[in-house]
This record gives sequence, structure tokens and C-alpha cells, in this order.
Amino acid sequence: MTLSRVIQLLSISTCVLAGVQELWWNVTYVANANPDGLYERQVVGVNGTWPPPPISVDNSDSLLIHLTNSLDQPTTLHNHGMFFNSTSWMDGTLGVSQCGIPPGQTFDYLVPINSSGQWGTYWTHAHASGQYVDGLRTPLVLHPAQETYQYDEEFTVILGDWYHEQHSVLLEWYLSIANPGGAEPVPDSGLIYFAQNSTYLPPIPGTSPSLVTSAVGFNENSTLPFLPGKTYRLRVINTSALSTFYFWIDGHSMRIIEADGTDVEEYPVDALDLAVAQRYSVLVDARNDTSSNWMIHANMDPSMFDHVPSTLNLNLTSSITYAEGESITDLGTISEYADFNDTLLVPTVVVPQPTATTTINLEFLFDTMNDGTNHAMINGVVYNPPLVPAMLSELTLGSNATVQEAYGPYSYILEHLDVVDIVVKNLDTNHHPFHLHGHKFQIVNRAAVSDSNDTTLNPPLVEGQANPMRRDTTVIPGGGSVTLRVVADNPGAWIFHCHIEWHLEAGLAVQFIEAPLQAQERAAGKVPSYMYDQCAALGNPYSGNAAGHASTTDLSGLPLGPYQQQMGWFPKGILAMTGCVISAVIGMITVVWYSMGEGDSDAEIEEETRRRLAAKAQRRKLFGMFKRRG
Repeated sequence: MTLSRVIQLLSISTCVLAGVQELWWNVTYVANANPDGLYERQVVGVNGTWPPPPISVDNSDSLLIHLTNSLDQPTTLHNHGMFFNSTSWMDGTLGVSQCGIPPGQTFDYLVPINSSGQWGTYWTHAHASGQYVDGLRTPLVLHPAQETYQYDEEFTVILGDWYHEQHSVLLEWYLSIANPGGAEPVPDSGLIYFAQNSTYLPPIPGTSPSLVTSAVGFNENSTLPFLPGKTYRLRVINTSALSTFYFWIDGHSMRIIEADGTDVEEYPVDALDLAVAQRYSVLVDARNDTSSNWMIHANMDPSMFDHVPSTLNLNLTSSITYAEGESITDLGTISEYADFNDTLLVPTVVVPQPTATTTINLEFLFDTMNDGTNHAMINGVVYNPPLVPAMLSELTLGSNATVQEAYGPYSYILEHLDVVDIVVKNLDTNHHPFHLHGHKFQIVNRAAVSDSNDTTLNPPLVEGQANPMRRDTTVIPGGGSVTLRVVADNPGAWIFHCHIEWHLEAGLAVQFIEAPLQAQERAAGKVPSYMYDQCAALGNPYSGNAAGHASTTDLSGLPLGPYQQQMGWFPKGILAMTGCVISAVIGMITVVWYSMGEGDSDAEIEEETRRRLAAKAQRRKLFGMFKRRG
């Protein structure tokens, strides 16, 4: 990396006194990984190892990741939950912030943590071609100079579902006519493992894990070491593609103190309910005796599974160790899972609810489309990544960047500093975790049944809330809705999507084009030129509208559809049916007329017969004039 390139990147960061934590990551395939002990498979790792190293950063520093792509397809890296402060080309979302890193090339991701005012629990993962499902995912923890709560030690708990087949193979089936009902691929197993700052915890001594992943303890081969009387912070992250997890520890109580990077007043819970991409921190007080070790439970919720294979263990376990060699107390599973209402959490930093200036209504559902596949739609539109990443369109369209239609039918313009209510109605029967890039939203209303007249199920939005909960990923229940209030104070292009990876691939997303003219001003001289070169290397356009044209209306060539099947009568069908009815009526009239008439005379019939025989003889004579070739 050249010195000039480093200087250009660091000039984006506003705090010249901040430090820079640099990581050099080479994204590679890693063969024969077997974290669940059930099946060896190829995964996507970093520097020839898997899992990728956990990231721990002081929030007074910037994070600079030099990412080299040694895969055989484009890749990206998204630091989930980071604001990026008007530099959304660093967001790492394929088709929104960049074209992707071509094989053999490098992208330098600068995360200006020092100027974002963020701390807490996040994660880093690929945002291209489902590569995080194949393993490119890891914790990202930001440490402030002074934590809100005091504790003796902390650990990060990583949860995730796990597939034995490659994502690309599963996706091909999922979006095929062989799966018209849209049943998501069911995971083969689940994983629980632990980290502390930038290091994974090893396996329990005496166990024999698979060689490739032998440095990390997984599931029953993992444990958390506790000392009596100590208080521990556990940062719990769900890195799944599909599965919600329920997490609890036998014999120990938990108190939530953080959700998605927002510190909250202590809230006691028996179990954590974590949808895909959600994070919670809990305080756990160790017991005062060492006579027993205790079971940790992480159970996958099967409600989203089309079926539960007999080979799938839904109930993952690990342990708290007070004394090696002591038995593990297992109090068993729980009979019923309770959904957690995150609006009950109260942020410790008070931000009153601002007054909304505009509303965007979004309704989504899944259906079998006109090509026989099953896809998702928001306001009737299936999301397909544009040919030109939305961020590059925003920077190259000039004054036309404010025209919403230029970005494709799944795009919405947000004016600078607008206070936007995003009202999302779930017309599906399942719950969906939605994530907004570049922002935290306030959850200002939630309905269990969005079309109910019962105010206990569909309460009215209350204005003037003193301090509504803020986070970046929230669950929208089946048949329900949420209202998310967000201030458009971060110019750029940001995707809003369901974080179930299969649903994103099925089109469950929209993109917000925020403050285009301000984005152009703030980006001047800061966008690395190699971004455009990498688009060109992949054969992608990198300027103009979503289809690569210098126009606000010409979107020819833009990938669109498939489209929802239209039930009822189409014009061609109506015309065809009309023709059939008319023919049938004429036929019936003819039959009736013949039955009522006297018919032909015998002389007329004989004359007609002679005419047909003469015509037949003439045709035979003509046929004999042509000789068959031997």
C-alpha cells in the first residue's frame, strides 16, 4: 500500500490525533473445516484460517482493514452497525456502496470509529453472494474509555447456524421452480463459541477437535471460565443466516445492559431472544461456590424451518467452568420461547423523540412469481442490485441525483435532516429482522396485528416519547408492523433489508438515497479512484443512473423482476374465451339448422361423390409425375 493511499484514507477521518488500528486480511478458501464435528467442508476464511479473527478496537481509534480477495468471485466486507460518517462507499454492500473487489485485488476499508461516537457490540461480515453464510463473519467490539457499567471481565459469545453445503448450491435450489413455496434451506447444525477481545477461547483440555479449527472451542468442546464472586459481561451476537437463538445459563441470572451498540438501563431476563444480526450485552454474577459447573444453552427456534430433520440438534450446549473435573449441572431446556419486546429497553443516553417530517410506508410479502420461483416484494417490487452501485450513481448524476426514479423502483430519496418515519408492515406469517445501514433508528411504535381495530394489538403511535429505544436491527412480527423514526443526517446510499440472508437474496430490501447533493459535496476528493477501476475490471458501469445511463428515465438493461403472478382474466384470455364462446354458439346453431332442414337430395349427394373421386384421381396422377430418387 503506497504512502499517498494511506494519507488519502486517513484524511477522511476527522480526528487527526486518533490512532489507527490496521488489519491485513487476505480472504481465502479454507478446506476441511469441521466446527460442529459432523462434516468437513470448504469455508471462507482469512489468511488461510477459520474462523476469521475477532476485532477489538478502542473507540478513539480508526479501523483500517486492507482486504485482499483471493477468492474466485467478487467479495466485500461490511462492518455491521457502523455509521461511516458520510463515507458510505466504505459500507461494503455489493451493489449499493461498491461493485465488489475483483479476484486478486485489494480494497482498503476505513471505519472512522473515532468520529462516530459509537461503542459497543457489532460484527463484521461479507455482504456479497452470501459469503458470510460460508464463514466470512466475526465479532467487532468497540471499547470506550469509560464503560457505562462496571464489571470484572468480559467475553464475546458467538452464535450461528451452520450449513454443510455451499451457499451457492443452496441458493440455486431456494430460488428455483423446484421450490415454489419458498422454503428456506434448513441448517444442518448450530455453533456457539467464545472470544475475549482479539482472541478466541480454546477447546476444553483433553478434547480432540478437528485439525483446521482445533484452536477454537465449539459447542460442548467450549467453556467460559468463571471465578466465584466476579461479575462478567457477555456480549452475545447472532451471526446466523436464518435462525433465531434463545440463550440462557443454568443457575445464573442475566441483566441486559446493551442492545446493538446502545447502552440501556439494566433489564433482567431469564433468556435472551436474538434474531439474526442482533446483539445484546448482559451482566452475569458468578456464583459463590465451585462445587458444580453449569450448562450454557443456545437453542435454535425452529418456527422458521420448513421441517426439522431428525439429524438436527436444535439445543446447543456449552458450559460455565468454576472447577475443572466437577460435574456440569444441566437444568434442561425450556418448554416455551417468549418473544422479547425491545421497546421496553431504555437507553442510558437520553434522545427524545423528534417530530417526524415525512413518512415512507413499506409493505412486504412473499409469493410465487410469474416464472415459478418464490420471491419477496416490498411495495410490489423485488429488489435486484442495480448495475451501478447506488452510491456511485449518487456521486455521478450531478443535479439529477435528486431524482428518485434514476435509482430504480426500489429506491427512496431522503432529504437532508428530514425526520423520517419508516412504517413497515409484514404481510408474511413469519417474523423478519430488518437492519438499516448507516443509522440507528428509534422504535416508536409496534403492532402485533397491523390491520386490527383492537388497540391492544394495533396501538396508535404516541408522540412526545421521552427516550424511545434505539438500535440498528429489529424484528417485525408476522402480520404485524413497526414504525422506525430516523434522522437523515448521514448523506450517502444505505440499504434497508431483512437480515435473513435467504430473504435478502430473494429481494427483501430497499435502498435509501440520502441527501444526494450534500453527499456529493462531502465526497469531493475522498473517494478512492481504484473503486471505479475495480468496477471496470468486473465489467460493470460506474456512473450514471442505476442502469449506467446518463439519464433519469432510461433504465434499459436494469435487472428487474420476477413479477407477481396476476390472477384473473387478461385481455388475451378474454379474447380467446370470447372466440370460443362465439364458435360454440355458431356450432350449436348449425346443428339445429341441419336437424330442422330437409337435407340434400339423392342426386345432389351422388354428384358430390363423383366430384370428390375425380379430384382424388387427378391428385394421384400428378403425384406419379415425380420420380423417387434411389
